[in-house]
Amino acid sequence: MNPVKRLLRPLYAPLVRKYRNHAKLKNQQGLIRAGVNECTGSGKPLKVIIGAGDTRYENWVATDIPAFHVLKHEHWALLFQPASINRMLAEHVFEHLTVDELGQFLRLARLYMSKDGRIRLAVPDGNHPDANYIEHVRPGGIGEGADDHKVLYTSEKMASVLQECGYEFQLLEYFDASGEFHREPWYAEDGFIGRSAAHDERNVGGKLIYTSLIVDCWPRQFGE
Repeated sequence: MNPVKRLLRPLYAPLVRKYRNHAKLKNQQGLIRAGVNECTGSGKPLKVIIGAGDTRYENWVATDIPAFHVLKHEHWALLFQPASINRMLAEHVFEHLTVDELGQFLRLARLYMSKDGRIRLAVPDGNHPDANYIEHVRPGGIGEGADDHKVLYTSEKMASVLQECGYEFQLLEYFDASGEFHREPWYAEDGFIGRSAAHDERNVGGKLIYTSLIVDCWPRQFGE
């Protein structure tokens, strides 16, 4: 390498990384906007996956950080029109944020949800009766990603947060405080949850090895 370039490299390398990261961010946001425009242009309901990672579902727009950070109002405003989103799906996302941050998300989300919009949330279930399950999913637990978990929700804690934020809700799958499992019918077209009673391959022979606390929620209308 040229001696001058070697000398200057520590100075320009951060600028190059910043430029590349910015270009990657804009590209990812462009893909999200293209997906949104395809839905709205074809008249299809706008369905959005929060924290998608590598998850892709037909007729759903996948989003993830850094292109879409659910706590940044400027990201919402850049990518979506108010009252435009029909469905949101977040599977095992909000255990990585604090309770206050879930509340921030819910307050922002209601601005961008259609009148009949719904959010489907799935998080590890803090009332699961299997101690090994709890050890894997608790904050600081031994499971993959658990070192970044901030909260272990129970149905009671989730209900409290949703009510405080002005949301109605329906619990779809959960263990209660006594360890009894409850399940209501739900449909994949409204948001597929892989870590669920019927769809997680670890649940064999009728034994629920791995489930989630799954809830549908929607903003309470003024006057209710």
